Amino acid sequence: MKLDSKIPEGSISEKWTNHKNHLKLVAPNNRPKIDVIVVGTGLAGAAAAASLGEMGYNVKAFCFQDSPRRAHSIAAQGGINAAKNYQNDGDSIYRLFYDTIKGGDYRAREANVHRLAEVSGNIIDQCVAQGVPFARDYGGLLDNRSFGGTQVQRTFYAAGQTGQQLLLGAYSAISRQIGLGRVQMFNRHEMLDLVKVDGKARGIIARNLITGEIERHSAHAVIIASGGYGNVYFLSTNAMGSNVTAGWKIHKQGAAFANPCYVQIHPTCIPVHGINQSKLTLMSESLRNSGRIWVPKKKEDAEAIRAGKLKPTQIAEDDRDYYLERKYPAFGNLVPRDVASRAAKEVCDAGHGIEGNATNEGVYLDFSTEIQTKGKQSAYAKGNHNPTAEEITALGKQWLEEKYGNLFTMYQKITDENPYETPMKIYPAVHYTMGGVWVDYNLQSTIPGCFVAGEANFSDHGANRLGASALMQGLADGYFVLPYTVSDYLADEIRTGKISTDLPEFAEAENRVKELINKFLGNNGTKSVDHFHKELGHIMWNKVGMGRNEQGLKEAIEEIALLKKEFHSDVYVPGSADELNPELEKALRVADFIELGQLMAMDALQRKESCGGHFREEYQDSEGETLRDDENFKFVGAWEYKGDDISKEELHKEELKYEFIKIAARNYK
Repeated sequence: MKLDSKIPEGSISEKWTNHKNHLKLVAPNNRPKIDVIVVGTGLAGAAAAASLGEMGYNVKAFCFQDSPRRAHSIAAQGGINAAKNYQNDGDSIYRLFYDTIKGGDYRAREANVHRLAEVSGNIIDQCVAQGVPFARDYGGLLDNRSFGGTQVQRTFYAAGQTGQQLLLGAYSAISRQIGLGRVQMFNRHEMLDLVKVDGKARGIIARNLITGEIERHSAHAVIIASGGYGNVYFLSTNAMGSNVTAGWKIHKQGAAFANPCYVQIHPTCIPVHGINQSKLTLMSESLRNSGRIWVPKKKEDAEAIRAGKLKPTQIAEDDRDYYLERKYPAFGNLVPRDVASRAAKEVCDAGHGIEGNATNEGVYLDFSTEIQTKGKQSAYAKGNHNPTAEEITALGKQWLEEKYGNLFTMYQKITDENPYETPMKIYPAVHYTMGGVWVDYNLQSTIPGCFVAGEANFSDHGANRLGASALMQGLADGYFVLPYTVSDYLADEIRTGKISTDLPEFAEAENRVKELINKFLGNNGTKSVDHFHKELGHIMWNKVGMGRNEQGLKEAIEEIALLKKEFHSDVYVPGSADELNPELEKALRVADFIELGQLMAMDALQRKESCGGHFREEYQDSEGETLRDDENFKFVGAWEYKGDDISKEELHKEELKYEFIKIAARNYK
């Protein structure tokens, strides 16, 4: 396997423009002759399907949910980044480019990141035109808020439901194309294999999740936009249905899988409550704009809080450790996610955690200072220059409710605690995966004709994603990159004609899928799918989680290999193949998670450095910060599938060249 990133020559600010100018085109009258499959209908998939449909291609879009409106993009809360400099605070395309590279700990591809920054402003214009109700200031102009890892306000938002509103915009665009007959929507369908003909992606095998029917679908190109793989940890902020199957199936067909060990732990999640919990809830990073994070300075105070003998409001200001403000004065509570997460783990490991769960892990996110500050400002704005304490508090709460009301309501419904009155309890949890299928500059995998977009690819975030950049990448890929690069590939396909699903390659792929399904249904094991998924998650969190070391990673590789054998011999899947069977769906997905988990541990073991979300305990500086090894590990690690034994996978390296940004130690102090 040879990795060719296809990065254009020239200045970083001209690469994308020059590249677009020289891509091949498909004439409008030829586009209806060409079929494109899009797997996944979140922001990246819906945007790609809508754009290609608008251009005139025949598009088949697939999602396992009952509607594209249920894609996990809906769960993104805080906002979407764009370099428009509306706040006049020094932002620019270069600044967004720089912050993203630095935030990713200098492990992202320069050219892709600069392109992302370039098109970011277009995304906002597109979404406003679609009717996305972004927040506006008192003059009617679009408002911005801050996010971690930046010193400017560049995040556009719609209260605490930005992902939902953006997804509705993309859904309206794809719905229009469905109405025009250019996009054919396949709800409740799951892709279970990729079909290659003469080395090119030519279609997929999908299962109708309602009837169980196995279907063949052909196309001239396939786009995978199926999201990330955070559920390999079982407990994560991802929707329960989020999975890696589409990406893993194309990996098995020859697509390299890059940087699987790069996983983001989000610092602002509701702590785990018990062993029977099935998922975790994310509280938006935007809350770090207004909340201050702290733990008690005294261990005895933390113990009393955990025991229910003391309330956080009873802890005096001098007895609180605002540890992010103490350690990182330049950025304070707005340090990047990986930095904030490790800092929370550090204080909890030292005995200062405040949540009375099995691990005593939790810290406070406190809004009392913001309530007082904004309350006074609101009173002054109303002409009241001598407000009472009650008036200040009431106005401050009103300000918070306007900014974050739905988030506060959600927190109270889950925890039965009022965050206006008592600080939120938060702790880091698995959230986003920066690794994914390797793609070149055109977002094409190592399989010709198979493109990968959004969180499913590895391309833009390096070892750590800055907050509010996931929505930006998904829409950038779907609206502003793939329509150009996919068309360039399809320009050579106008004479191909309709691709028959009667080809032997389709029959072979369908048989592979049916054999696996029959194997699980006929297994007669004794343990549920969830049993094995939880076992995998336990191994992953403890040994391939926030802190990793050589011994733990080696143990994880062996333990997951044994778990795989036990899973295939002892899993019990009830029901039949020709019906709605959620347990069968889960079994097929967990089989892929187990193999991916082993590869993640292998990738983490070979990367003998700490960078971003990949923290090897052996590689840290005297202050506990990440210690990169730029001489030996400044590369993308792309793995090639070599058969059922994952330990045989072969590592390929794409060297990262930094021509326009000077690599430096990442410092947020």
